[in-house]
Amino acid sequence: MGRQIPEKLCGRPLSAADVEAIHREIRLAEPPIRSEIARRVCRALKWTNVRGEPKLMSARVGLLRLHRAGIIELPAPTGGNGNGQPLKHEPKQWPSERPLSGSVGALSGLRLTPVTDKGASRLWNGLIDRYHYLGYTPLPGAQIRYLIESDQGLLGALGFGAAAWKVASRDQWIGWSRAGREAHLGQVLNNARFLLLPWVQVKNLASKVLALSAKQVPEDFATRYGVRPVLLETFVEIPRFTGTCYRAANWRYLGDTQGRGKCDVTHQAPLPRKAVYVYPLAAHFRQALGVAA
Repeated sequence: MGRQIPEKLCGRPLSAADVEAIHREIRLAEPPIRSEIARRVCRALKWTNVRGEPKLMSARVGLLRLHRAGIIELPAPTGGNGNGQPLKHEPKQWPSERPLSGSVGALSGLRLTPVTDKGASRLWNGLIDRYHYLGYTPLPGAQIRYLIESDQGLLGALGFGAAAWKVASRDQWIGWSRAGREAHLGQVLNNARFLLLPWVQVKNLASKVLALSAKQVPEDFATRYGVRPVLLETFVEIPRFTGTCYRAANWRYLGDTQGRGKCDVTHQAPLPRKAVYVYPLAAHFRQALGVAA
């Protein structure tokens, strides 16, 4: 292999034997495509959630990290997955670009609609790919996505995925030990994507959406995955954004990142620095995360 194997891969311990098992599953996969490899790897490594379901998205993200680090070699992607390929499926219909302005109080029926079918998924992916500055890549790990809607029409898209493995300012603020972080990280969700469509210019809409998500996400996530999150986090790229809507929604600024990714393996790929914000979802969130009172 020739490359150093990381101790952790997207929150999961990783050994040389695990990497050999991954190589074996890559050789045996039929058809030899990335989704099938991820399924086989989850089964071989018993990479599952609390319900015993395979953590396919975490596996796909982790395998891609190993591939980019030169530790394994994956087959070429068959569709759009963040590797420069176009999206395989675009939405059947794009939303009307009808300007919408005013204040959030004038909107009726503001709601977060969970993405639960292929049509909504294609729409969410397409909106993020076309209008979000980061473009579309699969959200890591257990995730939940929403379309932001009102009686006036589609307003945007919102997505939550697995929390970052290590964030110095967050971990110090929580008071985590390493063992505590490893045991309870699944109760922290990362607001990985937040998009209001460019023709939607409604005052205070962003902070209102964040307030709605703080109430709805814990219930929806617990129903889907059997785990109730107790803390939200997000990373705001600086100086591109100022984080005004997060501050207005009472998220807490903790500090800035060092410019490395969520599942960094090589420590060699600098990324833009980002401001770290968090939002507790429970009064006793530290105890829920394994920190003594």
